Amino acid sequence: MLMESNQSPAFISRLIPLLAVACGLLIANLYFVQPIADLAAADFRMARQQAGLLTTLPLAGYGIGLLLMVPLGDLVENRRLILVMMATEAICLALLWCASQPGLFLGIGFISGVSASAIQIIMPYVSQLLPAERQGRAVAKLVSGVMLGIMLARPASSFVADKLAWRSVFLIAAALMALMTAVLFISLPIRRPSGAQTYGELMRSMGDIFRKTEILRRRAYYHAAMFGSFISFWTAVPLWLAEAPFNLSQRGIAWVALAGVAGAIAPPIASGLVDRGYGRSVTAGAMMLAILAYGATLLASRGNVTIVVLAAIVLDGAVAANLVFGQRAIYALAPEKRGRMNALYIAVFFGGGSAAAAIAAWSFVHFDWPGVVILGVLLPLSALLYSLSDKTGPGSADAEPPKAASVAICAALFRGRLRSDASHPKRRLQSGQPGPHCP
Repeated sequence: MLMESNQSPAFISRLIPLLAVACGLLIANLYFVQPIADLAAADFRMARQQAGLLTTLPLAGYGIGLLLMVPLGDLVENRRLILVMMATEAICLALLWCASQPGLFLGIGFISGVSASAIQIIMPYVSQLLPAERQGRAVAKLVSGVMLGIMLARPASSFVADKLAWRSVFLIAAALMALMTAVLFISLPIRRPSGAQTYGELMRSMGDIFRKTEILRRRAYYHAAMFGSFISFWTAVPLWLAEAPFNLSQRGIAWVALAGVAGAIAPPIASGLVDRGYGRSVTAGAMMLAILAYGATLLASRGNVTIVVLAAIVLDGAVAANLVFGQRAIYALAPEKRGRMNALYIAVFFGGGSAAAAIAAWSFVHFDWPGVVILGVLLPLSALLYSLSDKTGPGSADAEPPKAASVAICAALFRGRLRSDASHPKRRLQSGQPGPHCP
């Protein structure tokens, strides 16, 4: 077992790519079932209206894990907690492979979602072990891993289910998770939290933390709005592309979604700005990019798929970058409360995204794509207007140098680095299935 002596910044930095892969694998486990839910429901002889439970219960478990498990990062030795949750995830995936009863499958899926919340223990764990000047880039790499996991999970699941039985998806995922747990068992250093509170005291303190920490409240709302616009886009755009004038097939829609993974390069680019001390301006730049991305889609009304692809890349990049900005600001606050602050932050924007998905589906049904555009613009616009009231002082975690960063982020996102052709998970919605939810 590795001890505290292995906590040098250089050693931790070498672990970041490995932990990014671990985060990607954990979040992917929430999305593997989405494109194969109809196959699973048919096997279990579930009614179509019940099939949605296959996809929603893992996400619900993730939300519960954020509130009940992630605060343990401020109480329990972090290495042990991460490894136990990852081992639990591997066991759940193996049980999903062999579960023969629908109730058992649903229950295990929920527990799998709870254990996948280990992602939000890994992120503050890493930031605690690094000096402040390295935290931004480290968190950005972990966020990129999460984004890639979300974007690649559903195409990977579809491919495996097409070539093998749908259950094979979970067997392969279990093997990968077990392997990753073994590697991290060898690699991770110990990190003992400094707090001396009990679990009950930790849970009771979360309301006080949220009420008394303005930066946390602001950043949670900023990203709830941004994540809501992201979810709204990928909830409705597959339906829009399937209609005239696009008339794309399922495969065509999947190819459009492939481009969205290019947005995963935004966090490392944005982290350079964050590590130089920019906060508010880069956030405003990300919000303006999201607004512009939605507005640009109106130019595609005659069937120009290229515009939709470019808008997807810009939107995904802006949302991923904003997540880095928010977590970096929160991680600069009280270290002994970092796990609870991160849990509150993720839970708030997770809830915002879920609500936005439902509103986006309703908007598309009643007002077609222009209704979704209105929703997608109003969400980041409300956050942008809210940010104008920010009165935090120059010594706060959100303080920054002169406001050149809003231009810098736009330039950085378009610096010729959109080269990825990997896949994106957003595809046509199946009946009863929710849109994707980023942790």
